[in-house]
Amino acid sequence: MRLGFLARLLALLLAAAPVSAQQLGLPQGDILTISSERLFIESAFGKRIAAEIEAEGAALARENRSIEADLTAEEKALTEKRQAMEPAAFRTLADSFNEKVQVIRRTQDTKARALVQKQDAARGKFYETARPVLIALMQEAGAGVILERSSVFLSANATDITEIAIERIDAIIGTGE
Repeated sequence: MRLGFLARLLALLLAAAPVSAQQLGLPQGDILTISSERLFIESAFGKRIAAEIEAEGAALARENRSIEADLTAEEKALTEKRQAMEPAAFRTLADSFNEKVQVIRRTQDTKARALVQKQDAARGKFYETARPVLIALMQEAGAGVILERSSVFLSANATDITEIAIERIDAIIGTGE
C-alpha cells in the first residue's frame, strides 16, 4: 500500500515539475519562422471559413448558371420576335434586354467581390485573434521575432513553429465561432 502511495506521489511530482518549451517541441532561439498560409488554412478556424466560402461560392455559381439559362431563353425568344416586329420596336426591346444583362452582371460581380472581401476579413480576424497565442509562443521560446517562412532564404526546420501554433490556436480559438 505504501509503495502505491509513493508511486502516485512521484507521478504527481513529475507532472508538477516545470516543463521547458523545448520539451514541448518548441524551439528555443531569438528567431522563429511560421507559414502564415498554413497557419490559416490548416487551423480549425481556417477550415470553417474555407467551407463557408466554398458553400457560398457554389451557391453563387448555381445562381449564375440559373440566371444564364434564363437570359439565354429570353434572348432566344427576343430573336424569334424580331422578324414580326418593327425595327425600332425591336431595338427598344433589345436595348432593354442588354441593360438588364448589364445590371445582372454588375449585381453578380458585386456578390463575388463580397465573397472575396468576406474571406479577407475572416483571415484578418483570424490573425488578430491568433496574435496572443503567437506572442505566448514567442515568449516561451525566448524569441524576439517570428518571420514568415516563405520570406526566409535559409533556415533550419527546427525554427518553424507552424504545427505547434496550429495546435495551440485550435485548442484556444477552435473554429472561431
